[in-house]
Amino acid sequence: MQMRNIQVVGVVGAGVMGIGVAQNLAQTSHHVILVDISEEILEKAKQEIRNNIRFQSFFNKNNQAESSDDILHRIKFSTNYKFFEDAEFVIENATEKWDIKKEIYKQLDAICPKKTVFAANTSAISITRIASITQRADKVIGMHFMNPVPMKPMVEMIRGYHTSNETISTAEELLVQMGKEGILVNDSPGFVSNRVLMLTINEAIFLLQDQVASVEDVDRIFKTCFGHKMGPLETADLIGLDTILFSIEVLYESFNDSKYRPCPLLKKMVDAGLYGRKNGQGFYTYNRAS
Repeated sequence: MQMRNIQVVGVVGAGVMGIGVAQNLAQTSHHVILVDISEEILEKAKQEIRNNIRFQSFFNKNNQAESSDDILHRIKFSTNYKFFEDAEFVIENATEKWDIKKEIYKQLDAICPKKTVFAANTSAISITRIASITQRADKVIGMHFMNPVPMKPMVEMIRGYHTSNETISTAEELLVQMGKEGILVNDSPGFVSNRVLMLTINEAIFLLQDQVASVEDVDRIFKTCFGHKMGPLETADLIGLDTILFSIEVLYESFNDSKYRPCPLLKKMVDAGLYGRKNGQGFYTYNRAS
């Protein structure tokens, strides 16, 4: 099977994950079309990518590294899906809400060429369900990137019911071009990573709610006893507590199993706008620039 040299990649969503995906693609010489709903969001994304590239440059001993302007020049920022007419591959990073994703895939399916592969960067929603919205179910795959995207070498790939071997090969080739590898798993809500991780985080929040231990001590146990780089509550802040809640609610709805019941403290924190690193306050307090 001849591998495709993918040049143009569409990225839906300029949140934390979409920014990371777009940056990674641009840094590996792809032409990127980054779409979101407002110019304000896109302008913020542009500045965030610029800051991320400058931060990385401090740790890059290669003096020939490209400037942020060179990398950003390969990203087209737009609120209009029409530019996806040229995309060979699209990576969707919208929030974990079915009603939002459903409308996005209807638009993508109408605009993109028939050969275009759609990759859902989702942490919980069924790839088979997403594919059912399109007229190209064989060309829909899950690609669950980890945060921060440019620094993580592995991606959880999810095969939907109709996903073809050709689509899997194309997705694997794009990951190679991005300097990454993929681990292929079958379609099930939460897949492998989040089916385990969300339970762990949710239970850690229950421990905090039940006053079994402090935030710092819960995280310290996982870091010092098990060698984890981050504890579960630090990880929740990095991902975003709103995203954690969306994901655990999808698991609860999908399996109808009480073990996925969202912790009331998690709901309360999200209602209070305590999302974690993305807005400066979660289980810990952050400098917004960090």
